[in-house]
Amino acid sequence: MLNSMRTGGNGVRGWLTREVNVRTFTPVTRGLALAPSWIRAYQRSNLRPDLAAGLTIGAMLVPQGMAYALLAGLPPEIGLYASTLPLLAYALFGTSRQLAVGPVAIVSLLTASALAPLYEQGSVGYISAAALLALLVGVVHLVLGFGRLGFIVNFLSHSVLVGFTAAAAIIIGFSQVKHILGVSIPRTEHFHETVRELAAALGDTHPTTLAIGAGSVTLLLVLKRIARRVPGALVVVITATVIVSIADLASEGVATVGSIPDSLPALSMPELSGGAIGDLLPTALVITLVGFMESIAVAKVYARRHRYEVEANRELIALGASNVTAGLFGGYPVTGGFSRTAVNDSAGARTPLASVITAAIVLVTIAVLTPLFENLPKAALGAIIIVAVINLVDIAEMRHIAAVKRTDLVGLGVAFLATLVLGIEVGIGIAVVASMLVVFARMSKPHDAVLGRIPGTTSWRNLERFPDAETIPGIDVVRIDAAMSFVNAQHVKRLLTDRAARLAVEPRALVLDCSGINDIDATGAETLSEILADIDDSPVTLHLCDVKGPVRDVLRRAGLWQRLEGRIQATAHQAVEVITGDADPAPGDLRAAGLEERHV
Repeated sequence: MLNSMRTGGNGVRGWLTREVNVRTFTPVTRGLALAPSWIRAYQRSNLRPDLAAGLTIGAMLVPQGMAYALLAGLPPEIGLYASTLPLLAYALFGTSRQLAVGPVAIVSLLTASALAPLYEQGSVGYISAAALLALLVGVVHLVLGFGRLGFIVNFLSHSVLVGFTAAAAIIIGFSQVKHILGVSIPRTEHFHETVRELAAALGDTHPTTLAIGAGSVTLLLVLKRIARRVPGALVVVITATVIVSIADLASEGVATVGSIPDSLPALSMPELSGGAIGDLLPTALVITLVGFMESIAVAKVYARRHRYEVEANRELIALGASNVTAGLFGGYPVTGGFSRTAVNDSAGARTPLASVITAAIVLVTIAVLTPLFENLPKAALGAIIIVAVINLVDIAEMRHIAAVKRTDLVGLGVAFLATLVLGIEVGIGIAVVASMLVVFARMSKPHDAVLGRIPGTTSWRNLERFPDAETIPGIDVVRIDAAMSFVNAQHVKRLLTDRAARLAVEPRALVLDCSGINDIDATGAETLSEILADIDDSPVTLHLCDVKGPVRDVLRRAGLWQRLEGRIQATAHQAVEVITGDADPAPGDLRAAGLEERHV
């Protein structure tokens, strides 16, 4: 029996079902059946790497959680609360094995941007509103997930996200410079105002605080280069706290986090009021969009690397559960983070058990170790944030985007400048609009090609790419590579009528290759009817070829299929043969000719 326990193909559950009377252990087997799939199939060989990864991320998340809470304008313990039970919620519902969920820089800044105009930072109302915001973010995630609406996040293109993230990283970095300098400046709405206030306050720099902040940044960068596996944030926190404690630097004006409550997160419902919900809902939508884009992007990277799949709608549900949990247990919005996930993977995480261990580490820290952080200087936390967001300004990715598709730099640049000049929330709105405008701009002028026949074949290809292809005088074969819709209908009309007007010799025929047209809307059908009427009034004959099923259906309903009878062929080659008289324009068996998928 012991040997069966060790070697059973299905782990503990398989041993129970084979070796033990299942009726005797019904509660156990039922519990296993309800458990997440990674628990049911857990292999003992994964325990050691998961344990190592959990301890590593726990050591990293404690100082990061406090630092990001500071960025959000919250007491440090709120960051720790957001780093505990939300991780367990994601482990229960998520599909990524390596994703490290918790507070992140951009979401923290968005939280501060939403709450600062409404409440005094650090007040009870501010803390309660942060929890309410997490609850709203969770509800939005859940609505999208259960409604299978994950595609909505695609409104923010990758290039626009890179621009937005880079600008947000710069804003975040400058927001922490005051802690490095040891100066106090008023909160501002815009980046240029922050820079102006910092410049005005340079004369008040606290030398000791500056030394601690600069030293922390230097130590973090050095450790990142020479010892990537070492939790640099934890080393900086311990070192800075020890120095401040021994030298009693707090009495000399070095700002510290002060007393941190050692109470564990407790269940409490944030105050729900229509006014507060109305004020916070737009930010909740923005956090959902940005947070999920960040989370799903990094989850997919490591899923590809380890050869498994992440499911977008289930990820929405898992992140929704995490944020609802954060809202109910005194935290603030969370999502999956780039840097911690990378560390989680490099430390060996193979299953979500690593996140469970991380949550346990943070809970132990809250219960036992918080008195040790009383002398933690805010300059060290500011340094942790600055170093964490440096990599978010991804110059290499910008160069890659420019090399792949130069026009994508337009959306990237608009998102970057709008966010930097107008602020995070306005910037993300403009970024979404910029993404959609770029798409509409491409759709409004789709790619088109004049085709020629490859010698010795029946294949017709783009003359620009195949200059040796043959053309036939008096016949133009044109291909449109986009759905025909209200966005581009007039452009297509001008293109085709201009091509038809240029035909000066017999047989004067224009063939529209529809192989690139996968859809056509009512406006497109009406415009095609106008094109047909204009060309029929001229000496030119219009033919269509390679019309896809969905487009055929629309043409029938619009009455165009009947008007074009005898002028719709299966391929460009067949259309040219019909025009030149080498083929029958109306074959008896449309199905056999490739013109109809069913007998009519």
